[in-house]
Amino acid sequence: MNKPTGSPPLIPVILSGGAGTRLWPVSRRAHPKPFMQLSDGESLAEKTWLRAREISGGAPVLTVTSRDYYFYTRDLYHRLDPDSDSSTFLLEPFGRNTAPAIALAALCLREQHGGDACMMIMPADHLIRDQHSFRAAVAQAHTLASRGRLVTFGMFPTHPETGYGYIRQGETLDGGHGYEVAAFVEKPNLETARAYQASGEYHWNSGMFCFQVDAIVSALRRYAPEVLEAAESTWGQMDTSAVPMEIPAEPFAECPSISIDYAVMERADNAAVVVSDFGWSDIGSWKAISELYESDDAGNSIRGKAVMVGSRACFVQGEDRLVAAVGVENLVIVDTGDAVLVADREQAQDVKQVVEHLADLEHEAATFHKTVHRPWGSYTVLEDADDCKVKRLVVKPGQVLSLQSHQRRCEHWTVVRGTAKVRLGDKEFLLEQNQSTYIPLDTLHRLENPGSDDVHLIEVQTGDYFGEDDIERFEDIYGRVK
Repeated sequence: MNKPTGSPPLIPVILSGGAGTRLWPVSRRAHPKPFMQLSDGESLAEKTWLRAREISGGAPVLTVTSRDYYFYTRDLYHRLDPDSDSSTFLLEPFGRNTAPAIALAALCLREQHGGDACMMIMPADHLIRDQHSFRAAVAQAHTLASRGRLVTFGMFPTHPETGYGYIRQGETLDGGHGYEVAAFVEKPNLETARAYQASGEYHWNSGMFCFQVDAIVSALRRYAPEVLEAAESTWGQMDTSAVPMEIPAEPFAECPSISIDYAVMERADNAAVVVSDFGWSDIGSWKAISELYESDDAGNSIRGKAVMVGSRACFVQGEDRLVAAVGVENLVIVDTGDAVLVADREQAQDVKQVVEHLADLEHEAATFHKTVHRPWGSYTVLEDADDCKVKRLVVKPGQVLSLQSHQRRCEHWTVVRGTAKVRLGDKEFLLEQNQSTYIPLDTLHRLENPGSDDVHLIEVQTGDYFGEDDIERFEDIYGRVK
């Protein structure tokens, strides 16, 4: 991207959080929408980071995410660019919407790069198809932000969408780089959305922004002082030399939970909008996902193994199991092995109600997949019965599970690939392929991968309770000891 002559640096800020409940059962709280693999094999988080690197001009990328997603995100970035050390992380203890996250990102960048630096806010769960047009729009926004404008991005509506908010453009700004914002408009009904599209004056609100650090701090001080005061108090209590930088929970809890749109953008008198069409989508439903795939003559799109008999306009996504659909129409069918979703495509937005119901029932399917990612690797649940639980663990090279014990279950470990280092009580020993060990109740134990390849092992748990909360940690390199 060609940055404006003499302009301040542009720092991408990736906001990565949220549960993506409308894309359950693939998106869950422990592995949300940004990490979903799309039709081309890449995740939205990967695509966002690659876009950020392209527009940064070599400047570091700042990611605001949670501790739960930090290790997975860090490793993802490293896989994309093993030689890059230009990523900075701010870790939230819990979500407080976008205004507090952006406020803390601005305070961080002011300390690192100065108040005239521009920040480009990029949610990690958006899809952008036309990278060239995106870079051109960012260059326009950078120019406007360098002049003190608070810039948002409006997308030309390709259809009357009722799931997005809209921006009404005002007068053309000097230089023709964008427009004044005449109004932000809430999600309309279908008739109003049709009128918006026909007018040519209304554009989808993309949720991306560009502004100078000092400009957004000044706007927060004017329009949302309670957000900025809480953010400044939080920043003052942080260890800003730590890697990653962790946001302390107690002062952060004082931040109002509010979006940057409501806190600042809808009230600011210096808001501007850059209007473009770079193939943007927030991938907010299974209907949107289905549109990423080619369809057959009957309008069916399939990912995985499926047999369609007399069925039309369906989207089917499966993992290991075969899905058969007979005589159905306009359905979304998603099978993740531990859960199956069947929904009318036109009601796909309502999937979030399933997650709300599961959460009320405290069902773990609202949070976890069969495969759960951990800082040290992952585990996949192979069987979950009343009398035992069987997992396949994959431990990455050089990684170490916490030193822990269990009160209500015993464990049996069998190595199926690689060499594991085991601590059992006061003893340490190696387990080779096809070797196993037994961990009794209330016994200190730890698993480590000392090699350069992944270690795979089967863990069989026996006892009367197999929940993840039956873990007492004594040492942990990932900071999970309470």
